[in-house]
Amino acid sequence: MSDIQTLRTVLAECSTIAVVGLSPQWHRPSFFAAKYMQSHGYHIVPVNPVVARENGEILGERCFASVTEAAAALAAQGRKIDMVDCFRKSEDIPPLADEAIAIGAKCLWLQLGIFNEAAAQKARHAGLTVIEDRCVKIEHARLFGGLNWAGVNTRVISAKRPHVLPY
Repeated sequence: MSDIQTLRTVLAECSTIAVVGLSPQWHRPSFFAAKYMQSHGYHIVPVNPVVARENGEILGERCFASVTEAAAALAAQGRKIDMVDCFRKSEDIPPLADEAIAIGAKCLWLQLGIFNEAAAQKARHAGLTVIEDRCVKIEHARLFGGLNWAGVNTRVISAKRPHVLPY
């Protein structure tokens, strides 16, 4: 379920992303991907139990110990998590899939190199779109024209002035 139309639909409809395993360290892939998505208008909800224990923040957002805790806090604000983006080992995915199902997320996204067929099937049967072995940042950049954000020369010439990011 990772054809171009599915990816475009998921990225267009899922504006609030719980990033499980989001690192506070700027050089980690999870941080880079989340920062990219945040700079492109997505609401990032960090899920990292270690940082949450210290009442910390990542990318200026309060960190939560679990997806369920994050969903409850957002529900109190009238918001909902649309996507659960997992930067965890494949064997850690089943409980995350269960949480994504329980909170009513639209999508379970497993990052590059992450597969768990049993968890994916369970999530699909519950109505979630499941994306495996894909990077949300790479797919957004590829499908919505953000490859130049990372310095890739796309050889696209445009009369439009480039959007200057606030960082």
